[in-house]
Amino acid sequence: MPTVRKTITLTGSQNEWVKSRISEGDFTNDSEYFRDLIRRDQDRSAALSQLRAALIEGENSGISERTLEDIRKTAKERLKSDGYLQADEKG
Repeated sequence: MPTVRKTITLTGSQNEWVKSRISEGDFTNDSEYFRDLIRRDQDRSAALSQLRAALIEGENSGISERTLEDIRKTAKERLKSDGYLQADEKG
């Protein structure tokens, strides 16, 4: 993928922050740091889009006939099957 050179302006404290992240060994240079920030923002944006879509789907699905206990049970089973909850854990 071709790269594009960009020029950005930072405050002094922002510049010092970027330098500190590099000097701590978290990143090798400014570009690596900014690319990481962009990737994180892209991931966050994608997650928010998925959440919005799920909320819209929920709103459009209408009112559920299930009880609160039914919903809890289904959620607990899903968490177990996805590995987020141990089979013997209560929830």
